[in-house]
Order: sequence, then structure tokens, then C-alpha cells
Amino acid sequence: MINTITKAAENFCTHQIGSSYEIKNEVKKTRTIIAYIDITSKSGEKYRVFIAADYGFAQIVSKLFLEEDESDEQTLIDMMLETTNLIVGSAKVIADDDLDNESFVIGTPIFDKIDDFDTKYKEVVTINVDENNLFIAIKELN
Repeated sequence: MINTITKAAENFCTHQIGSSYEIKNEVKKTRTIIAYIDITSKSGEKYRVFIAADYGFAQIVSKLFLEEDESDEQTLIDMMLETTNLIVGSAKVIADDDLDNESFVIGTPIFDKIDDFDTKYKEVVTINVDENNLFIAIKELN
């Protein structure tokens, strides 16, 4: 599951942001904007996918979609909700097309909080773009 969502995030960085990136399997303790989306696999397992970004990454997305050089906090929250929807939606398409991955149904993205990313998770990946971080974590809900 994490590999499919990571692939979707890599595609987002390459094709939307147009930037190179580095993948790490760690979470840097930093203030982040955290959103999540619940997914259910076809076999019935439920997961919560967290997409969290530091302000720098959220601002990159805001510049991309809104052409704003300095967005307010509410706009950055909206950008994280949209980023969550885009990445997990893309992961769903990837999973549907790949016979080795189980497809899943996605819910609606929800804003969680602005704080250190301290959520308990099963798997995590960090994507670094120009020293700005996007964290992807998955937590089982069953």
C-alpha cells in the first residue's frame, strides 16, 4: 500500500511540481499541516492515509495551483487537502491498473491539525523537495 501511494506522490513531484525529490524512511520533527483520507481495500481492510507537509512544501503547492508567493494558513490547509486528494486518488488509479496491488475505495480528505507529525503509524515515507518535506504515513483502522 505505501509503495503505491509513494509512487503517486513521486508522480506528483515529477509531473505537477516539476522537481526532483529524495525519498527517506524517516519523519523529521517539524511543524506540519496534516490531512488524512480513509481508504478501504476491496477485501475490507480499512486504513488511514496521512499526508503531512511542512509550510515550505505546502507553499510550493500553493504557488503551483494558485500562483501565490505567500499564502495564508487557511490557503495552505486547503492546498494540503487538495494534495491529499490528488495523491491518494492517483494511488487508487495505479492500484486499479496493477494486478499485483489490491484496489481500494477512497473517502474525503479531512484536515487533522497543524503540529509536529506525532501520529502512530504502521509505515511512513518522507519525500524531500528542495529541503521541504512531505510525509506519507499509513495507519491500520481494523
